[in-house]
Amino acid sequence: MNHWFSTLLFLAVPAISLGQSLPLQRNGQKITIEPYAPNIVRVTLSMIAREAAIGPGYGFVAKPEQTGWIHTLRGDGADVYKSQRMTVIVAPEHQRSPNERLPDTAKFFSGSVPGTDISVTLPDGSSLTEMNGWQMAELNQKDDTLKNARGIKAEDLPLYTVGASFRAADDEHYYGLGENQEGYLDHRQRPITCVANYLAPASPSYCVPFLVTNKGYGIVWDNPSSTTIYPAFDGETKWTSTLGRRVSFFVIAGDTTDEIYEGYRLLTGATPMLPKAAYGFIQCKQRYSSQAEVLAVAKGYRERHLPLDIIVVDWFYYTQMGQYDFDVQAWPDPVAMNKQLHTDNVESMISVWPRFAPGSRYYDFLFNKGWFEHYASGLPVTADEPAPGKPVDGMPYDKAGSDIDTTNPEAATWWWNLIRDNIAAKGFDFFWADETEPDLPPDGAYLSIGPGTQYFNVYPLSHTGAIYDGIRRDKPQQRSLTLSRDAYLGAQRNGTIFWSSDISPTWDTLRRQIPTGLNTAASGIAYAGNDIGGWQDLPYRHTPSHTPLIDPTSARNNVGQYDDYPELYVRWFEYGTFLPTMRTHGTRRYNEVWSYGTEAQPILEKYLKLRYTLMPYIYSLGWFTHQTGAPFMRALFMDFPHDNKISNITDEYMFGPALLVAPVVEQGANTREVYLPDGADWYNFWTNERLHGGQTLTANAPIDTIPLFVRAGSILPLGAPVESTHGQQAIAKVKVYPGANGEFTLYNDDGTTYAYEKGDRQITTLKWDDATGKLKQEGANAWDEKETGLVEIVR
Repeated sequence: MNHWFSTLLFLAVPAISLGQSLPLQRNGQKITIEPYAPNIVRVTLSMIAREAAIGPGYGFVAKPEQTGWIHTLRGDGADVYKSQRMTVIVAPEHQRSPNERLPDTAKFFSGSVPGTDISVTLPDGSSLTEMNGWQMAELNQKDDTLKNARGIKAEDLPLYTVGASFRAADDEHYYGLGENQEGYLDHRQRPITCVANYLAPASPSYCVPFLVTNKGYGIVWDNPSSTTIYPAFDGETKWTSTLGRRVSFFVIAGDTTDEIYEGYRLLTGATPMLPKAAYGFIQCKQRYSSQAEVLAVAKGYRERHLPLDIIVVDWFYYTQMGQYDFDVQAWPDPVAMNKQLHTDNVESMISVWPRFAPGSRYYDFLFNKGWFEHYASGLPVTADEPAPGKPVDGMPYDKAGSDIDTTNPEAATWWWNLIRDNIAAKGFDFFWADETEPDLPPDGAYLSIGPGTQYFNVYPLSHTGAIYDGIRRDKPQQRSLTLSRDAYLGAQRNGTIFWSSDISPTWDTLRRQIPTGLNTAASGIAYAGNDIGGWQDLPYRHTPSHTPLIDPTSARNNVGQYDDYPELYVRWFEYGTFLPTMRTHGTRRYNEVWSYGTEAQPILEKYLKLRYTLMPYIYSLGWFTHQTGAPFMRALFMDFPHDNKISNITDEYMFGPALLVAPVVEQGANTREVYLPDGADWYNFWTNERLHGGQTLTANAPIDTIPLFVRAGSILPLGAPVESTHGQQAIAKVKVYPGANGEFTLYNDDGTTYAYEKGDRQITTLKWDDATGKLKQEGANAWDEKETGLVEIVR
């Protein structure tokens, strides 16, 4: 026992100032307990004293906050840290008598560390979680972990395999951990590798190591290397990270799931309000090959009086990868193109890759600066080790050059300036940061912050941050919007929307997109979306199991012999209407709402217009996320924690507090089973039929109808018809669904600038009193109270 610890016991000090605490000592282990709020604590363990004492890694913005916490020593030697919201107990150091005989097994087998127990409870003593073991294992051949040090400089070693295990209750369920596309929602007893991996099973994955449970707590794991989680096997949930020198994690306690997300927001940053256009319709395909084509598509929407806010220019508009120019044959005057789009109230987004091909005009500059992701120098050249100093070139995945390393602040600033001067200066509004894996993947390579294997998942944070920081600095009157393939802890603060990468155009993919998006949103990444219709090429021929509900005859020049694709596209579009961002994309000849045949077009137009009818509601949900950190595309566990039937419902979700969405994901189906959660009554959105919760029903779902239900007590503001989010949209109707008291915060602002951060916004609190049957508004008037017929009480 160290002298500091012994002295405190001798003096019997009942409480210790946290500001004077040193890392605790436990049989050679160094343990730091660090509060960040009354309901948030950070735990750090290492066999290296310095590593246990330094702050958290990449993605975090919060500072420790000890207010309201006390540290006491229990009589048995345990350290107790307590606030009004939680108690953390570090078990006492194990003391062994010198005369005590070790078990025979201890002569031969032992863990990588002596081990300790750290429990987190509520003030009443009920358990939140308990860390009952951890590891800091040397890399070794037997475990096949030596390979993780390949390409790492000697001065950056030693590194270890690090991890921790937590007790898991029999009825504990787990959500979040970024993007995994294998089709399940609850991670319980399903191992998951949290890593950016373009080649992952099912479809690409990325890592946000934030896990939310149904037991009133979440864990944020502070290690950016590839991390595997084994949830609830043999009563334990284990986390194992490829490389590190410590274990570091946060525990967030919450009376509700939204309070857990408030903690995540505090730790990693707020999600900004996006440009209002981002909540509208984003038209994209792979790819619009000329400015004439872009203008023709925008004109097509305006001539048909259909809503459209953003059109996207995908890759290969340039003469060479990394040239940051425009092929003048196809793009003779991008400035004029954007001017015309803006006249038509359409904004533009353009793809900006981090990759620079050899021979492109900036390649030599970046090479000489050392700003490419690179291999370590000074290592022996072997058959599987590239030449020292040679930049990573994308092989074996592609041959298009090297990626700029935006973890280097200098390189990141230079890259944004390149975009600003060569692309944004031509009138483009928003940016698509493709290839943020990075470099598919960075194993064996170096980033400026250190070995790529050690900092595997960080790149999307710095890369999207380069654009966001640049816009805040150079274009302060314009809200930043970036589309990114990948995310990491804190990337939500960079004004970014995320999509599920290059998915296939199949019914199976559509089905899996729902739990994929829900888990991504549950990871604190509220703006999770996908390519409506799928990105990959359509197979020339596909014969469905059932007669298609949409006749493909009039779309043959677009869908070939994929007979059920127009039906699939319609169902996907219906689902896409109720995503945080609505963006169509894909490798098809045409991809506009009039491109899928005469039977599909009116249905697609119906849902496109519905998206804009719901805009007052959807934009207000963006404000809710900005304020709370909680997503508004919500797996059912978030809002119905006491309903034990909802833990793994993968194909239903809440879209804000009012709408329950149940997409149709089976070919040929015109009905589907829908479970209405217990604890509320529900209304069929289309028929106004009132139904009791806690039941499963067969919902009618003809091809033009997505099953949609409204929770009793909801207030649903609806907007007047518009063709874009530019200008003011009047409130056309406020629908109230009785059966419970209700409240909704209606939000509006200018939609384009950051003036809302300084209070330039309009907030109206709508309150429904179910007993009196009265709706009132508090704050800014959203409509003239004298207007008759605007408020509709659904009966």
